[in-house]
Amino acid sequence: MTTTRRNLIAAGTAALAMPGLSRAQGAWRPERPVTIIVPWAAGGSTDQMARLVATELESALGQRFVVVNQPGASGSIGTRNALAAEKDGLTWAAGAAVDVGCYKVLGLLDTELKDWNLFFAVANVNILVANPQAGIRDFAGALEALRSRGTGLAVATAGVSSAGHNMMSAIKAATNIDYRHATYDGGNPAMIATVSGETPLGAVLLVEAAEMIRARRLIPLAVQAERPVTLSGHGEIPSVRNWIQNMPAPLNYFGIWCPKGVPQNVVDTVGQVWREKIANSDRMKEYADRRAAVFTPIQGQEAYDEAWKMVRQTAWLYFDGGTAKVNPGTLGIERL
Repeated sequence: MTTTRRNLIAAGTAALAMPGLSRAQGAWRPERPVTIIVPWAAGGSTDQMARLVATELESALGQRFVVVNQPGASGSIGTRNALAAEKDGLTWAAGAAVDVGCYKVLGLLDTELKDWNLFFAVANVNILVANPQAGIRDFAGALEALRSRGTGLAVATAGVSSAGHNMMSAIKAATNIDYRHATYDGGNPAMIATVSGETPLGAVLLVEAAEMIRARRLIPLAVQAERPVTLSGHGEIPSVRNWIQNMPAPLNYFGIWCPKGVPQNVVDTVGQVWREKIANSDRMKEYADRRAAVFTPIQGQEAYDEAWKMVRQTAWLYFDGGTAKVNPGTLGIERL
């Protein structure tokens, strides 16, 4: 088959994929596979979400979207690689927006939330879970164990700046407990460490722990949410606010993003796909329902404004807890 014929077939496939886009003048048509860098280990919440989004983008744009896992340094390595890539729209990053918003505060990466074109798919809920053999049956028992054992009690998380670490930082700030931070290269490894008994407690995302909760391999203690959360196949999981009344519980938004500076037609085209395809995706809706996540297909300024709420809260938690390398106020992050 000639190169010309292959190009004609590819163009025809893309046109059939999403007719509205094919008619739009100047719509982006990636000529090569697009990479979505997941800066965490395979199997975690970011990986799960990114692979679903990649499937929907492939069907809309008629080109492969390849998910590549590049874990390390609390997600900053993979994010740095996306930031340093050529700004042609062919390299994206995935993850939690609060991480991108706080990397500079932590001294991990010289970037801020405003540096990225944001596209969110879901908002996830943090949860504290226990290994059934740990002897901790509820959140009150976890607080008692943390008060009595302190740094002798390990809590598994996906690392510094991860959702679980953010949850533990908020609990520590509200109660003055201490703990030993056991860090892993993603939420899935942290969850597995808790299931295996390597750590008695794990602070992860509910989407990462859902299957093991349903299988009774983990005990759900409390979610970081304003109200209890119902997990299908298990039942209601209480809110941490039953024990810590003023515990902050902003939504934790997950999605994909590309750096500012990519061609505008890339941003406009993906924005149209987000409105027409992602927002109506049965796959994404089913995933969110099954994992007790919140389906939030938002983008652009709306996405930035929503994510900024958690960035403000988390950045100052890091500063007050002594883990920040940069004062958030110097970056325009005002204290809530």
